[in-house]
Amino acid sequence: MLLPDDFRASSKVKVNNHLFNRENLPGHFTFKEYCPQVFRNLRERFGIDDHDYQVSLTRTPPHWVGSGRRLLLCSDRTLVAKELSGEDVADVHGLLSHYHQYVVQCHGSTLLPRFLGMYRVSVDSEETYLLVMRNMFSHRLPVHRKYDLKGSLVSREASDKEKGKDLPTLKDVDFLNKNEKVYVGQEDQRDFMEKLKRDVEFLVQLKIMDYSLLLGIHEVGREEPEEEELEEEEGGGDEGGGPGGYGTSPEGIGSFLNSHRPLGPGEFDPYVDVYALRGSDAAPRREVYFMGLIDVLTQYDARKKAAHAAKTVKHGAGAEISTVNPEQYGKRFLDFITNIFA
Repeated sequence: MLLPDDFRASSKVKVNNHLFNRENLPGHFTFKEYCPQVFRNLRERFGIDDHDYQVSLTRTPPHWVGSGRRLLLCSDRTLVAKELSGEDVADVHGLLSHYHQYVVQCHGSTLLPRFLGMYRVSVDSEETYLLVMRNMFSHRLPVHRKYDLKGSLVSREASDKEKGKDLPTLKDVDFLNKNEKVYVGQEDQRDFMEKLKRDVEFLVQLKIMDYSLLLGIHEVGREEPEEEELEEEEGGGDEGGGPGGYGTSPEGIGSFLNSHRPLGPGEFDPYVDVYALRGSDAAPRREVYFMGLIDVLTQYDARKKAAHAAKTVKHGAGAEISTVNPEQYGKRFLDFITNIFA
């Protein structure tokens, strides 16, 4: 049972005169883990064995992905570590007790990001904060199209520079202009929307806004090198993965697949690719979708109120601007996402 002090606790390790792997590691550094008992409990509720977590995170050095160098991808592609600011760390601390209680209540069945650990690494006078989460996209199926959807149409089209990338992050206007649709079965759509409505209600209660639905689309049968670019935001979701899903193999979180039959094109295991939805048989083409909520740390404070007032003056009171209050934002967001399905 967690106590209030667990949400304020931390542990720290200081390393001096470090001789191991001096070519790649500094000789002096401090490593701090925030709220270790809380995050250990969250990992358990998300069905992740502690040993598998440590192996996936540390077996080989992770690498930076994306253009902003703000996201590290672990070697087996099941975890990402997002670089945070000090202000972000304070926001996570403010959210954590509510988030943990919500994860307990919904039994881990959520589209919110799966927060698994938060750390600070100090080398000399430089401090780096990292938040570890489940990778929203697949560890084996490459994403071929990617959208960041907020339900707003003002300034919600990708720039020409962004569209020129191999895997651009497209936005709401692009989604509509391309007549894009998500083709999943009725039961999957119903389950997804039930989770999304419950999650949005939770975010509204905490006066959180400006979140997005991150949508990745894998085209089954498309042959090309696997992409390694990910959205530089936190992401997460759940498709029924409960506690005890992975075992304790030294191969890490993705090792769950090792004891099962090989997967064919477009196939996935929901215990590993926890954000995946299979395209329906009635779809015009075979696709797999990865969907979850990102950017869930922005509260409706004085800065957002000022931004809302400024955009209202510029675009008019009826414009679909992004900086509305949390209740309006949540309703508009749900209305838009409801209509992305075929």
